[in-house]
Amino acid sequence: MITTIITFIIVFGLIVFIHEFGHFFFAKRAGILVREFSIGMGPKLFNYRTTDTTYTIRLLPVGGYVRMAGAEDDEDELKPGTPVSLYVGDNDQVTRINTSKKSTLFNGIPMAVTATDLEDELWIEGYENGDESAVKRYNVAQDATIIESDGTEVRIAPRDVQFQSASLGHRLMTNFAGPMNNFFLAIIVYTILTFVAGGVTNNSNRVSPTTSDVTVARSAGIKNGDYITAVNGKKVRDWNQIALQIQNRAHKQTTFKVKRGDQTKTIQMVPEATKINNKTIGAIGITQYRNHDISAMLVSGFTQTWQMTVRLMQAIWSMVSGHFSLNDLGGPVAIFATTSTAASEGILGVLSFLAFLSLNLGIVNLLPIPALDGGKILLNVIEGIRRKPLSENVETVITLAGVAFLVVLMLLVTWNDIERYFIK
Repeated sequence: MITTIITFIIVFGLIVFIHEFGHFFFAKRAGILVREFSIGMGPKLFNYRTTDTTYTIRLLPVGGYVRMAGAEDDEDELKPGTPVSLYVGDNDQVTRINTSKKSTLFNGIPMAVTATDLEDELWIEGYENGDESAVKRYNVAQDATIIESDGTEVRIAPRDVQFQSASLGHRLMTNFAGPMNNFFLAIIVYTILTFVAGGVTNNSNRVSPTTSDVTVARSAGIKNGDYITAVNGKKVRDWNQIALQIQNRAHKQTTFKVKRGDQTKTIQMVPEATKINNKTIGAIGITQYRNHDISAMLVSGFTQTWQMTVRLMQAIWSMVSGHFSLNDLGGPVAIFATTSTAASEGILGVLSFLAFLSLNLGIVNLLPIPALDGGKILLNVIEGIRRKPLSENVETVITLAGVAFLVVLMLLVTWNDIERYFIK
């Protein structure tokens, strides 16, 4: 259990970090202020602040976010009557605004806010030291910070560094960068996996005997790189077809046609019986042939990512075309359960799971659902076609509808996962 928990945190944390770093990197390049970069959700555990960005680690390892100035999830509303404490610098400008009871400012000026403008003209005004006979106004520095209710200190969000102030191309690329990074991570991990495993497999009918000294295949004369072209008279073209034919032949004499170079041989073998998941199947001791050519191994990350992308897209299409079931989806509970299986298979299992999960996250995030990156990209495309953005109210309604849909779906999926893996 401890191994599974550690593996889950590392795998999920790495995928989220890579995803959010994509948004972060391209936002910075576009001149968009990233106010907070968080790994995890919920209560804050740790934070570190630089001039522009506050980096936080939060309690629940089930996601993360990049909080960009002016984005739909970024607000700095100081309502009238809000008690704050101001730190005024040497040039008579406010450099810190404290709204938290968890943090105190040395020599801070207490104020009850009456009005603010922290986007355009940059000022704050209110009743100072409880004196309601006069309203005092202070100018706010461009790089001032605000200490929020949970004690997190972030920069204010002037309009010139907000998300909507960036060009359409920069905003579209910033939205796309998260899923893009997940694809890059999958390519890198699949490439590493190929080198760790010792070569490339391509699901052909080319095989190798297993490394055991004595196996049915090795004893019968199967050599590394042989092609099995038929099993009991049935032609086979790939590894899956070979495995399917052999697994039903436990303890039964079976005829194999084997091609080696220009020669084709007929070899008789009796598959041994082995148990997998309480099911008895036939086995002769072969594995998929691995190509050790360096160029093939370097390209394998791209080919495996493409093949898995096609499979995932086919699965998604199957769900939306009328075969939808909650069992086809998996939330944090399912991911945790799958992590346990991957961890039991060692480094190869964990790497394979990491690549698959990263690719899955990238593809799902590109679905045109409001609140996901794909939904934001769709809004960018609509803006490009219309040559103007949707109104703020319309965009807010669309985003809230997407959030509501995702929350309901996540609750249903999580409960379904609990029933599948724990209640049954």
